Amino acid sequence: MSSEYSFETKLLHNKHKFDPETGAVSVPIQHASTFHQKDIDKFGKYDYSRSLNPTREALEEVVADLEDGSRAFAFSSGMAAISTAFLLLSQGDHVIISEDVYGGTYRMVTTVLNRFGIEHTFVDMTNIDEVEKAILPNTALFYIETPSNPLLKVTDIEAISKLAKKHDALTFVDNTFLTPALQKPLNLGADIVLHSATKFLSGHSDVIAGVAVVKDEKLGERLWSLQNSFGAVLGVQDCWLLLRGIKTLHVRMKHSCEAARLVAEYLRNHPLIKNVYYPGFEDHPQFEIQTKQAKSPGAVFSFELHNEEVMRTFVEHVKLPVFAVSLGAVESILSYPAKMSHAAMDPSARQERGITNSLLRLSVGLENPQDLIQDFEQALQKTAELHLGETIK
Repeated sequence: MSSEYSFETKLLHNKHKFDPETGAVSVPIQHASTFHQKDIDKFGKYDYSRSLNPTREALEEVVADLEDGSRAFAFSSGMAAISTAFLLLSQGDHVIISEDVYGGTYRMVTTVLNRFGIEHTFVDMTNIDEVEKAILPNTALFYIETPSNPLLKVTDIEAISKLAKKHDALTFVDNTFLTPALQKPLNLGADIVLHSATKFLSGHSDVIAGVAVVKDEKLGERLWSLQNSFGAVLGVQDCWLLLRGIKTLHVRMKHSCEAARLVAEYLRNHPLIKNVYYPGFEDHPQFEIQTKQAKSPGAVFSFELHNEEVMRTFVEHVKLPVFAVSLGAVESILSYPAKMSHAAMDPSARQERGITNSLLRLSVGLENPQDLIQDFEQALQKTAELHLGETIK
């Protein structure tokens, strides 16, 4: 029904725009854990909600359509989606993975998969030569996060996917930062797209959820079997909240992306800021790739102050952003990767990747960007007065 419409219209007008039984303009929340069967030999479509539930099914169909996939699977968290997808691997397999990947994924690979005989190599995925050098006879998966968390490195999804297919390997892409509103990895050759749907897809800091999307039907059957076996499915109340959040995805992303650019440009020109990592700058090393494969650089960027002491003073004085774990919400969220998203990495591993103790990550929300800039200005001014004993013009 929705294939002829634009993305923003499809968010609202799809197979589940109203309930066919009642006409209700909202997907019903079906709390049933089990379903009555009328025939001893032939069960109905639904039998037990871990395997399939009407509310979760509606969410999965909506997300699959938005990602141009054939099937989607909703999980109890982003890490549940990622971990279940990793279960497609077998003992003796080898994974090539983005070096500055999300800390939870890093922990899964280094402390769980390794116990089951699954090897890994962290690589700068922006360097195709390094990726090729890391390939082993048993390489079964290329795992991409792009833009990466938290340094916003951009990987060429199409190039890595082609390389993976040459070696009969799968390609996973974590699309949390951009969502299908801005980037569609399945159309660039990826096999599975992963989301922490807690973030931009939901958008309101009130849901923990994950999603995996495939294009290939056979791969979808394998992933469904793992979802059903592992059982980390998303509860129906959270499915409904996620469906509601998705309806405003386009307008939220549009505002947040435009605001992120303004704030990033402001910070880039401030004397207390050492670096700003934002793939929307023309001098970003992968600016052209980002422009080619995505509609926007997104609403998340990181910035580094001159040292940890300066960073701590800045955080103490900033008022508007929530200082918290997570991203992708209606309110701006300021995070400290070293002790939040990447706390699972030991300090030496963080330093190797450039995740310093003076690095902050900002997810820009729906505030007026000038209010955010004014807030940052006053916080940086106070920081300068305390550390430099001067007023910055």
